[in-house]
Amino acid sequence: MIGGLVSTIIPVYNRAGMLREAVASVLAQTYRPVELIIIDDGSTDDTPRVVDELGQSHPQEIRLIHQSNTGPGLAREAGRQAARGEFIQYLDSDDLLLPEKFEKQVAGLRAHPECGVAYGKTRYRHGDGRVETLAWKGSGTKVEMMFPSFLMSRWWDTPTPLYRASLCEQAGPWTDLGLEEDWEYDCRIASLGVRLHYCEEFVVEVRDHEDHRLCRGEALDPARMRERAQAHKLILTHARRAEIAEESTEMQQFARELFLLSRQCGAAGLEEESKDLFGLSKQASGEMRAKGWDFKLYGFLASITGWTRLGKMACYSDTIRDER
Repeated sequence: MIGGLVSTIIPVYNRAGMLREAVASVLAQTYRPVELIIIDDGSTDDTPRVVDELGQSHPQEIRLIHQSNTGPGLAREAGRQAARGEFIQYLDSDDLLLPEKFEKQVAGLRAHPECGVAYGKTRYRHGDGRVETLAWKGSGTKVEMMFPSFLMSRWWDTPTPLYRASLCEQAGPWTDLGLEEDWEYDCRIASLGVRLHYCEEFVVEVRDHEDHRLCRGEALDPARMRERAQAHKLILTHARRAEIAEESTEMQQFARELFLLSRQCGAAGLEEESKDLFGLSKQASGEMRAKGWDFKLYGFLASITGWTRLGKMACYSDTIRDER
């Protein structure tokens, strides 16, 4: 580990144009020293060539990894294993860092050794160029710790935080999940009881666009639902490790999320996942809440009609209700 060095890890798959902009935003940082680790995750277009050009143009600061396609989590892990910095920055290839991000956040972590992560405001740019004036998601609010609020939502985006590398090492490797892998990773970090330092200014820009994005796809695609089910199971494990109370607002909302996902998995034909998530939802709800009529009725109907048929009926009913 090199003291003071910020290692920026950028996985990329078939996104050469936006990658150049993401890399430029790191090189434009007012802070030094920095290193960039670009992981070409099995790209099939001209991205590998662009990656090599970027490495050749800045050989002192950019290191390259070419590998077969593994997905975003394992690509980030390959970069983390190669990183030498005291601090870790994850950056998606379609997002940008604002120039003073490292300067502000490294200073914050040095001034507050009790904190393991620094974050600031996220700026959101729509596909048509419009920029939201307010901080995106929950990044405009000062929060002391990641849990329990991260159980309700991941209220920052991948480039928003700056982590101590020692904390990332303690949290362990990224999973091979292709969806919600970032939420699972941050909940694992949250389970360590990490404290946050807040920089009250915009530090990153995330951008919507029409290019390929993993967050888009068929809502009830079985492969996607299987990934989401696994991520939610792991997140519940992290919440339990952090001893979040069952009666807390955050755990109760996550229990409802598990129930909803159980129905969606059923509708997608994933019987085992649907049944497992239903059981986990009851556990997360607490002993008294698990005895409620909704749990009893849904479990009874599933035993008669099957988890797939009931899931389809439940999701159809939700759609009709939302349209009214």
